[in-house]
Amino acid sequence: LFSANMAEDTKAIEGAASEVMLYGKWTYKDVEIGDIALEDYIALHGKYSVYAPHTAGRYARKRFRKAQCPIVERVALMLMMHGRNTGKKLKAMRIMRSALEIIHLLTDQNPLQVIVNAVINSGPREDSTRVGSAGVVRRQAVDMAPFRRVNYAIYLLVTGAREAAFRNVKTIAECIADEFINAAKGSSNSYAIKKKDEVERVAKANR
Repeated sequence: LFSANMAEDTKAIEGAASEVMLYGKWTYKDVEIGDIALEDYIALHGKYSVYAPHTAGRYARKRFRKAQCPIVERVALMLMMHGRNTGKKLKAMRIMRSALEIIHLLTDQNPLQVIVNAVINSGPREDSTRVGSAGVVRRQAVDMAPFRRVNYAIYLLVTGAREAAFRNVKTIAECIADEFINAAKGSSNSYAIKKKDEVERVAKANR
């Protein structure tokens, strides 16, 4: 009986060990990417499931390679901006970990799902570019590529959180959690959603 119980326990432990969970807590299995267009550019499942957002990959070597960088790591890397934070990846990872905990406490959902939803909701689908020759410049509306949508969404989300945390008693982790939760809901309290709507409105005017 004892050996049978031990075998079962070992099996359960092995099963848990074989499943990769972010920080040993958040599962990747039930996370869904709701937008077909962005599925290839949000690295989440299969070999992109990681324990910690620190893969030390060389994602800037080649065009489009950063699409293979796990999505949580991409958000953490975007936090290391503005000179004084350059290269402080462990700091960024710690902030991300706290933010994920706060998101879970506030929403009671898998924080990975909230992050994915926020990225999907925050990427503008249309933008305007400058078209012109011989000094006559006008704006022309263009569709945004899915990869740029993901990149731009991450940029807007992190920028919004950074601006909210600056000269504020709230910590950066709390601001990131708020920004991602609001963006995942599609709420206009989110900086990213406001900017996205603004970009799309300008593009619509320039069709």
